[in-house]
Amino acid sequence: MSSPQSPEPSLPLVSDGSAATPPLRENIYTIPNLLTVSRILSCPVLGWSILQDDFFLATGLLVYAGLSDLADGYLARRFSMHSVLGTILDPAADKTLMTTLTVTLAMKGLLPVSLASIIIGRDVLLSLSAFYIRYTSLPAPKTFSRYWDFSIPSAEVRPTTISKYNTFAQLALMCATTITPILPAQYNLFVPEMQILVAVTTVWSGLSYVFSKDAVRIVSETRKKLPPS
Repeated sequence: MSSPQSPEPSLPLVSDGSAATPPLRENIYTIPNLLTVSRILSCPVLGWSILQDDFFLATGLLVYAGLSDLADGYLARRFSMHSVLGTILDPAADKTLMTTLTVTLAMKGLLPVSLASIIIGRDVLLSLSAFYIRYTSLPAPKTFSRYWDFSIPSAEVRPTTISKYNTFAQLALMCATTITPILPAQYNLFVPEMQILVAVTTVWSGLSYVFSKDAVRIVSETRKKLPPS
């Protein structure tokens, strides 16, 4: 006599009585994401080096940040290592780097406080918006653990065109301001002109996220069920 077969596990039912599909997850432990995290972790050392007037170390860390940024982008494209978390981590790393440079350079008197306030103010508003979008786009149940589980994608951030230009302008200004103390006095890096450009593009890019319909894309958590064969 054959032994009774154990019942197959069933999926939970949704409100319409159909079986719910398992949540969509992705691999977040990729080399590009690890490189991006390393840039974030290097920011405290970068800030410390500027406050200690060690601009040679600060310049070296800026070179590392630039090279690792290029490397993670190339690896993601070349080996298809894209992830929704990567679209969040990469701008977060850029903003962490910019915030560290902005605050410490302003503290050293190398960057106008008014410009620093514009840069930091825009980033704070964008960060608060990101937390709100994450909450509203996260499918139910909206629990604390699921909110911070970034293997569950909910929204993808897409930088606007002016935001890309602004990021480049900010990085160029911060690099020029950082290396100026170690350059001979006769070198002119047009820092005042770059400060005006950064102020204008920072405000413009902040407004572009408000009025652009393509800046944020909501990602479905559940896979669509295949039609019956």
